[in-house]
Amino acid sequence: MHAWEAIQKTIEIIESRLGEEITIEELSENAALSVFYYQRLFSKLVKRPVREYIKLRRLARACEALKNTENRILDIALEYGFGSHEAFTRAFKETYGITPSEYKENIIDLRNFDKPDLLLKYTTVDLGIPLISDGFVLEMNKVALESPINFAGTKRYASIAGLFPNGEVTGVDELGEVWRSFVEIENTIPSKKDGRKIGVAYHDNAAPEGYFPYFVGKEVDEILEDFENWALPAGKYLVCRFEAENFEELVSVALNKAFNFTRKWQNEKGLKMGTFGAEIYYKDTEGTEAGYAYMETWALWLE
Repeated sequence: MHAWEAIQKTIEIIESRLGEEITIEELSENAALSVFYYQRLFSKLVKRPVREYIKLRRLARACEALKNTENRILDIALEYGFGSHEAFTRAFKETYGITPSEYKENIIDLRNFDKPDLLLKYTTVDLGIPLISDGFVLEMNKVALESPINFAGTKRYASIAGLFPNGEVTGVDELGEVWRSFVEIENTIPSKKDGRKIGVAYHDNAAPEGYFPYFVGKEVDEILEDFENWALPAGKYLVCRFEAENFEELVSVALNKAFNFTRKWQNEKGLKMGTFGAEIYYKDTEGTEAGYAYMETWALWLE
């Protein structure tokens, strides 16, 4: 068994028992490692100490429970291993910058520490070969775009420190707030029928230090003066196509994994890439409730 497989085994145990008492001794035994070496290896691979990781995953699960207005904060706190309302509130605010009661009164998008999928860190697939991992499927391909694709929508600046690396930072989801503002104007944009949607982070000399512009838009036939515009330029792209079990997983955990896997793939192949990363949402043609069935990340492939 590889070292990462032993750690992944304990990650699965933690995830299945977030509402229970979990000891490091028990986890290290399952990994067939000493307590000292287990904690050292876990921190190296997961980038968080074991206890902190368990706390972050419990808070992620608690966030979902808080969305149900009938659930009492104290009951949620006790269910996920926090000894009191005060302890839960303190941990929640330290992690997200707001209290559970503030979140419950005004549900906003939050970034959680994702459950790691270490297989993706230690596996590389060839172009066109699907990789199945932890409930979703991804596939890397090379795509040539003959002409630009125009999008119209909205743009905001987001903090680099508050968003990267993907799936490993917590707090208010700034990109989710951009999507919320886009939804408010979406129906006023004369887009193409069954057109794609895009979210793209790119370089902009006008961005304040430590920030980057993030654009959200719909595919259009031409530049629209009343909206922010962005064009996906012609060129060759490394495209990661992926699907997940549901739409919420698709736009959060799966998206983070796809970006991280793509970056790893680029580095291992020694590729030179462009200065933007785009996520493209494809309309569902089968009429499922999600509306958008799968996504792709696009990175400009410079040769």
